[in-house]
Amino acid sequence: MGDYLAWRAKFGVVTPSTNTVVQPEYDDMRPAGVTNHLARIHIPDMRIESNEDFESLIARIDADLDNAIDRVMTCKPDHLILGISALSVWGGSVAAGAALKERMRRRAGAAIGVSHAAEAVPAALRAYGAGRRIAVVEPYYPTVEPRLGGVFRELGYDIVRYRHLKGRSPVTYTHLGARDMIEALKGIDGDDVEAIVQFGANLPMARIAGEAERWLGKPVVSVNVATYWHALRACGITDRIEGFTRLLTEF
Repeated sequence: MGDYLAWRAKFGVVTPSTNTVVQPEYDDMRPAGVTNHLARIHIPDMRIESNEDFESLIARIDADLDNAIDRVMTCKPDHLILGISALSVWGGSVAAGAALKERMRRRAGAAIGVSHAAEAVPAALRAYGAGRRIAVVEPYYPTVEPRLGGVFRELGYDIVRYRHLKGRSPVTYTHLGARDMIEALKGIDGDDVEAIVQFGANLPMARIAGEAERWLGKPVVSVNVATYWHALRACGITDRIEGFTRLLTEF
């Protein structure tokens, strides 16, 4: 007999201890018979004022990733999700993202699927049939550009514009209003942009991205929607889930 509540799938999610967005957004998208179980990657809510500060933060996240996987695997999940997007592209290449995925699988000690942003976001763009010119909004610093750019260039995408929101600390990524996020999306849009990607799993844009698709008239891929969609589809769950972009209603 399987898990009473998770009769379709049980997701193990690893996310930074400062992240207050992954859990509620994933739970809002959760269909019946699927449960989400989080393990926290311990990091301080450290002050971020430069590229170097942000790089130090990523190093801290990487250092505690294995411990978080160990903790969440005790509930015997069916699939793992990495609820931090920057780490997935930090190697700057498709091969580095694949190596991170394999590292997570090996640490889990089980034949388990893994979803992370470096794979899920391009898969979402392909599902949309989106063009190759994209713009990216995220709460990070410019040091993410060569990492994100390296991954997406390999996959044939051209990032024509970035909007770095430069959160002052990991917790403050959520300290903005809907108008701030709407203006960020509008600010990077243009005739030269065929799709918009929102990176940063602690930036609460899942529902706003769904609204933005209607008034921008183009795909808006929110990272938490993409990773959760990727995990659901990997487990054969194809429910139509409203309110979180066309990704969860059409693909």
